[in-house]
Amino acid sequence: MTTLAVALATNAEAIELELDRMLPVADGSQARLHAAMRYATLGGGKRLRPFLVVASGALFDVPAAQARRVGAAVELVHSYSLVHDDLPAMDDALTRRGRPSCHRRFDDATAILAGDALQALAFEVLAEPATHPDPAIRCELVQGLAVAAGAAGMCGGQMIDLEAEQRRLTMEQVLELQRLKTGALIGYACEAGAILGAAPPDARKALRGYAADLGLAFQIQDDLLDVTGDAALTGKDLGRDEAAGKATVVALLGPEGARARLAELRASAYGHLRGIGGEAHLLREVFDFAISRLN
Repeated sequence: MTTLAVALATNAEAIELELDRMLPVADGSQARLHAAMRYATLGGGKRLRPFLVVASGALFDVPAAQARRVGAAVELVHSYSLVHDDLPAMDDALTRRGRPSCHRRFDDATAILAGDALQALAFEVLAEPATHPDPAIRCELVQGLAVAAGAAGMCGGQMIDLEAEQRRLTMEQVLELQRLKTGALIGYACEAGAILGAAPPDARKALRGYAADLGLAFQIQDDLLDVTGDAALTGKDLGRDEAAGKATVVALLGPEGARARLAELRASAYGHLRGIGGEAHLLREVFDFAISRLN
């Protein structure tokens, strides 16, 4: 295994344990809700966003336990977004991570409540003193995640995505969609480590630039997999964007044009990382992984 593969696997295992401790045990009168929350969150995924928190935090000597808590909070929000994105009113996805999507395993109402509860739990985790002893740092983490997940971030991007089924988007509009829907949460994950470590403004700016390139590249690779991927490897049903008539970078540029755009983003991301003190080799490897992954 490569250095990155080992680091990703080790971090994913640690985040899984962290999430298992945070999530309520399926018991009592809310057992069905608790079970849906655990089903939607545990036992799958690359845990890339938590890894970005840990990797960026390591650049500024952030204790791993703090970074993992913030990474777990980001993963709770990511999991909630997948539950809601998969609903019939949204993308109407049949599978997620190789098994039935949450609303198909349980029901629509339970899936909605599970997503709501996962999002609330994320902010509860960030607000707890165990995340950081300084309340000002905790407030900045809460505010940052709220912006990344809300109308100016992930939710805003999803709205544009839904409207894209009804009208043809320009390349500029597609890039804005992807900056919000995917890039905002990835950007927060990268900057959260810097927030925890009280990093200087220039380092935070460099991380934001890197994260913007990574978020767009991640989404372009997702779109490529939707067109050229193998459902057995991706763990979800493919071809939904094309069937819905959505404009994506791949649809506008074609697969080869999209791959050329990935190469441009890689060069830009590497340039941003040169402006960060410390050892950023794992972040470079993360970018290469993001644009070469098969799931």
